Amino acid sequence: MKKSRFTEEQIIGFLRQAEAGMPVKELCRQGGFSDATFYKWRSKFGGMQATDAKRLRDLEAENAKLKRLLAEAHLDIHALKDVFGVKP
Repeated sequence: MKKSRFTEEQIIGFLRQAEAGMPVKELCRQGGFSDATFYKWRSKFGGMQATDAKRLRDLEAENAKLKRLLAEAHLDIHALKDVFGVKP
C-alpha cells in the first residue's frame, strides 16, 4: 500500500480546520490534496484525536503481523500433510 505524504496528526489537523468552518475546497487547495482524499480521510479519521490515530496505526500493524503468522502456520500444516500423506 502506498504511504501517505501526510501523517495522521496532519490529517486530523486538516479535519479540525474543516470542522472549524474552513471551506473544504480551500483547505484541499492549500493542503495540496483532492476533495476525494479529504472525504476518505474524514470517513476514516473523523472524530479521532491524535492519540486515537496512533493507536489505530499500532493495531493495524499488529493485525498485519498476525495475518502473516497465520499464513505461515497454514503453509506449515499443508507441508506436513503432504509429507505424511494425509488427504485433506
